[in-house]
Amino acid sequence: MMTKKFLLTALMAVFALGIHAQVEAPKDTPQLEFALQLKVTLGETFGINNTQHGRRTVIPITGGTFEGPGIKGTIISGGADYQLANADGRTELEAIYCIKTDDGVYIHVRNRGIIANTKDADGKPSFYFRCAPQFEAPADSKYGWLNNSLFLCAPSFSQGFNGIVLNVWRVK
Repeated sequence: MMTKKFLLTALMAVFALGIHAQVEAPKDTPQLEFALQLKVTLGETFGINNTQHGRRTVIPITGGTFEGPGIKGTIISGGADYQLANADGRTELEAIYCIKTDDGVYIHVRNRGIIANTKDADGKPSFYFRCAPQFEAPADSKYGWLNNSLFLCAPSFSQGFNGIVLNVWRVK
C-alpha cells in the first residue's frame, strides 16, 4: 500500500514538473527574407455602420507601385481593402487587388490582416498591425515562386505619401 502511494505521489510530481518545464525553440525556426515593398495609393474611404458583425469600412485601392529583388511594377486601380471593426478595438482586414509587373505579368493579391488597438497585460495602450498576403501568379511565369511561399507584411504610413507602405517578407 505504501509503495502505491509513493508511486502515485512520484508520478504526480513528475507531471507537475513537466508542465512547468520550458520548451526550447526548435532548431528549424523559420527565417524571413525580404520579398518586396508595395506603395499603395488609396481613395476616399466609406463605411457601413452597425452591421450585425461590426463596423465595415471600405478603402478603395487606386494604384501605386511595388519593387523587390527580381520583381517590379504597378498596382492596378480597382481593388479595395475591406475592414471589419468590432467594439473591442480589433479590426480584421482583407484587401483584394491586382498588380502588374514591368514585363506585363498580372498577379492577384489577397492580403488578410489584423489591426488591434487595445491594451497590453499591464493596461498600457498597445497597437498591432500585421498582414499575410497571398499571391496568385501564373505558375509558368518567373513569378510562380510567389504561389509556393507564405508571406508576412508589416504595413506602415509614410509622411507625404497618400497611401500605405507594405513591406513584405517571405517565410523561409
